[in-house]
Amino acid sequence: MTIRLVLVDDQEMYRAGFRMVLGTRPKFEVVGDADDGDTALELLRTVDADVVLMDVRMPRMDGVEATRRIVESGGPRVLVLTTFDLDEYAYDAIQAGASGFLLKDVPLEELAAAITHVHDGDAVVAPSTTRRLLDHFATSRPEPAAADAWDRAGLSELTPREREVLGLMAEGLSNGEIADRLVIAESTTRVHVGRILSKLGLRDRVQAVVMAYQTGIVTVRDT
Repeated sequence: MTIRLVLVDDQEMYRAGFRMVLGTRPKFEVVGDADDGDTALELLRTVDADVVLMDVRMPRMDGVEATRRIVESGGPRVLVLTTFDLDEYAYDAIQAGASGFLLKDVPLEELAAAITHVHDGDAVVAPSTTRRLLDHFATSRPEPAAADAWDRAGLSELTPREREVLGLMAEGLSNGEIADRLVIAESTTRVHVGRILSKLGLRDRVQAVVMAYQTGIVTVRDT
């Protein structure tokens, strides 16, 4: 199955580069590109896309706001690519609903794998960014109102095993790694993850991890 991509970056060099390296792979098809968030939203009304590769710093509408609008409208999944490994960009992009956050200098094989994971409903965050996000949550306390809201959304319905799986997801473990840690089948892990997302009304693993830290279910000390 071909994964249809839209490239959004204000630098033509990056758009051309990604189009060239990804377009040579039979698994990917670049169906359009845009130089800012406004143009990207207009483009997505006219083309069918599966994954958007989104820059952060752009004129008129930045990548965070564009991501938020794409997600709210039920559009394709968004993988944020940036040259800036900074806390606020990663955190804001994930809060906006991005399914991944990577640096633009990521090796091609890792980028291709990340696109596939995002397309399949998983989530990808650069290792350095994961560490920074953990540091962010370590210095911030859960908001009681947010915790109450999540509890009403189904947090109390998680089984002890599902909470355990959620904690391992927050450590950044893949389904296979969680299965090894808990000595269960990987297919069983996928079932647990699916139930967690369903009970909490979440889009993907990134949102689950953010929720886990925001509500204090998981803390940096746990990891």
